[in-house]
Amino acid sequence: MGNKYGYNGSGGGSHGGGFGGGNMQSLMKQAQQMQQKLQEAQQQLEELEVTGAASGGLVEVTCNGKKNVLSVKVKPEACDPDDVEMLEDLILAAINDAYAKAQAEEDKLMAPFGAMKGLL
Repeated sequence: MGNKYGYNGSGGGSHGGGFGGGNMQSLMKQAQQMQQKLQEAQQQLEELEVTGAASGGLVEVTCNGKKNVLSVKVKPEACDPDDVEMLEDLILAAINDAYAKAQAEEDKLMAPFGAMKGLL
C-alpha cells in the first residue's frame, strides 16, 4: 500500500510507462520503417546515373543522383583551339543540365520524406 497517502512509488499505476505503451511501440516501428525507406532512397540516388548535354550533345556530363560527376565526354568538333571559352561554357552547361536532372530525380525519390528534409 505504501505511505499514509496511498503512494506506493509505482508512479501512477498501469499506464504502460506513461507514454501510451502500444502507441509508442507503433511510432517506433513507423520510424524504423521510414528510416529503412530513406536509406533505400539514398541508395537509389547513389546508383542513379543521369546525363546532361550541351549544344546538341557536343559535350555530355554524366553524374549520379548525389551529383558526383562520373564522366565527361567532349566531341572533337567542340574543340576549337581559338575558342577555348566556348568549350568551357559547354562543359559548364552540361554539368548544370546533369545536376538539374539529378535534382529532379532526388526530389521525386525524397518527396515522401519532405517533412524530414530539414533533419537530413
